[in-house]
Amino acid sequence: MPATVEYLFESLPEGYRERLGRPGEYPFTRGVYPRMYTDRPWTMRQYAGFSSAEESNARYRYLLSQGQTGLSVAFDLPTQLGLDPDHPLSVGEVGKVGVSIACLEDMRTLLDSIPLDKVTTSMTINAPANMLLALYLLVAEEQGVSWDKLGGTIQNDILKEYIARGTYIFPPGSSMRLITDVFAFCSEKVPKWNTISISGYHIREAGSTAAQEIAFTLANGKAYVQAAIEAGLDVDAFAPRLSFFFASHNDILEEAAKFRAARRMWARIMRHEFKAQDPKSWTLRFHTQTGGSTLTAQEPLNNVVRTAYQALAAVLGGTQSLHTNAYDEALGLPTEKSALLALRTQQILAYESGITRAVDPLGGSFYVEHLTDALEAQAQAYLDQIAKLGGAVAAVEAGFFQREIEEAAWEFQRQVESGQRIIVGVNRFNNPDSPLNEHTPVQKISDALANRRKAQIQAFRAGRDGQATANALEALRKAARGSENLMPYILEAFRRRATLGEICGVLREEWGEYQPSY
Repeated sequence: MPATVEYLFESLPEGYRERLGRPGEYPFTRGVYPRMYTDRPWTMRQYAGFSSAEESNARYRYLLSQGQTGLSVAFDLPTQLGLDPDHPLSVGEVGKVGVSIACLEDMRTLLDSIPLDKVTTSMTINAPANMLLALYLLVAEEQGVSWDKLGGTIQNDILKEYIARGTYIFPPGSSMRLITDVFAFCSEKVPKWNTISISGYHIREAGSTAAQEIAFTLANGKAYVQAAIEAGLDVDAFAPRLSFFFASHNDILEEAAKFRAARRMWARIMRHEFKAQDPKSWTLRFHTQTGGSTLTAQEPLNNVVRTAYQALAAVLGGTQSLHTNAYDEALGLPTEKSALLALRTQQILAYESGITRAVDPLGGSFYVEHLTDALEAQAQAYLDQIAKLGGAVAAVEAGFFQREIEEAAWEFQRQVESGQRIIVGVNRFNNPDSPLNEHTPVQKISDALANRRKAQIQAFRAGRDGQATANALEALRKAARGSENLMPYILEAFRRRATLGEICGVLREEWGEYQPSY
């Protein structure tokens, strides 16, 4: 922390200093590290993935060459649902909203010429998170990189899929087993890997309020910690590798306060409810993405401004890494030009704005401290209500989260339609002839990709030792019926050239698929 900022803090009255707290100290309201960005900026981790592994690899290498400091992989819907590209349900979705990955060869191509011991990678994958992590580990092995040197994150947050997003596969109990298997495996074999990114982002994007985003995310976090403890894991063995993922929307001061409140609440939960002893277990480290649902198709260039303000809010709130959305994402996937501008937005914020000179610069503001306290109180009321329902899993099964989000989303939309809430260029200052509505190029994925991917996966299957693959899948099936950690079996199946769809297919047959009852 620069001397001038430290001097200002020390000049405060003693009681006020104690109330405000210091960055890097419990309960971490002001940040998880003492010096935060004064040592180095946050990680600039732009979310990207589209079409084929070859094209996504080219985009990753381009972004890295332009100063991006970490990878973030978007997978297409078939991959997220554990389906191979030639599955009937994959029709129309192959490579459309992310990259298509179905086997070890695909992952090898995706990560070609990317040094996995030097670049950290985040993978937005949930129901089949174990499988994509296994593929990543196998590629690292081929690169000669030992697993203990790998850094990155898998989202691996299935509860928010039931709540807000919908790309679930298995029932909650079986899904929680997969998650705790990753906790146990990585605590021993991949110690630098963040084994889960507990996501409020999708909850907020579905329409929740800021307080609901905090509460529902932390409720899910508590469920994962409890499940891991019940599976026999020591809380301090896995809790330091938990991470979180939040949205940043347009209300700059509320968003900054939201992050401060969430950090403080999680510290208290881990220290007092779960009795964690390691201070690292108390810290809420998080990635932030600017709000996709706030972007408008009308006057899309306005989204550059929205994204910049949202990024500022995330940094004022102390995020560890950040993705800034591209201005054309209300129309389609980012083009190379819009993706670069999104990255430049972060770089200008980091290197030109002066924001990195102070730690928690809003700390002590009467309004921000009021907002932090108010959001904490609102979120705690929700946590108390969820506890009475029996915890997050029970609340999911009862449809509680879903109903609360739907009501909040409807109220937001009512305010927009009544004009109570202003969306510039949409319900106010909207001019159909505005030059800001001039044609914005939209990236399109060729329908020919699906046929190419079908041919690739079929050739992959034809070129393998089918019996070795079948044996590995049968071993996985037997393990799924018991209580063993499934990660070694998943790794072996991929080594024997099984596909993602085949591995998930075995688990579907053994565990069934989740069908909502609400």
